[in-house]
Amino acid sequence: MTDTPDRSREPTHTGTSMSASGLEEWFVREVLPLEAALMQFLRRSLRNKDDADDVCQDVYALVCEAAQQKQPHPVKPFVFTVARNLLINRVRRDQIVSIEAVADLDVLGIAVDEPGPDRSVMARQDLHRLQAALEHLPPRCRQAVVLRKIDGLSYREIAARMGIGEDTVSEYLTHGMFALADMLNADAPQKGDAS
Repeated sequence: MTDTPDRSREPTHTGTSMSASGLEEWFVREVLPLEAALMQFLRRSLRNKDDADDVCQDVYALVCEAAQQKQPHPVKPFVFTVARNLLINRVRRDQIVSIEAVADLDVLGIAVDEPGPDRSVMARQDLHRLQAALEHLPPRCRQAVVLRKIDGLSYREIAARMGIGEDTVSEYLTHGMFALADMLNADAPQKGDAS
């Protein structure tokens, strides 16, 4: 037994092409009654709800264009397939950034996410100051601060690793963070210093 795809749900075209008056009658009879459901679908699917009328007209134009060649049957799935494909194409088109726009960013001098050399030097200096301040903490206090702030361990994990209670971890962290803040603030250049 071979599996054959169920094509009964897919919209198809019959072999008959329509005259202009036949197309108009078919459109009024088969497509226009779907407008309320189509508009609801479009408003739900579009970011800008005001575009729904324009997209609906585009759907009608594409449906009529297809119906001039061959009459779609069944009509409702065909109309909604056209609408869905049109929406997909709009999303794809909106996501494309032209290469000219990307090239113009260099001309405009828009800042990149990389820090400048001055910020890199300042960050390195801050890191050295923090490292020196950490060295001045008592060993157990330093270990708790490093495990919490650098390694990201929880109080429970730090307590287990250091063989102490969670309350003691909290005391070490509080003492350590205040001591670090005092040391770093004492070393920080004051505003107005020429150094």
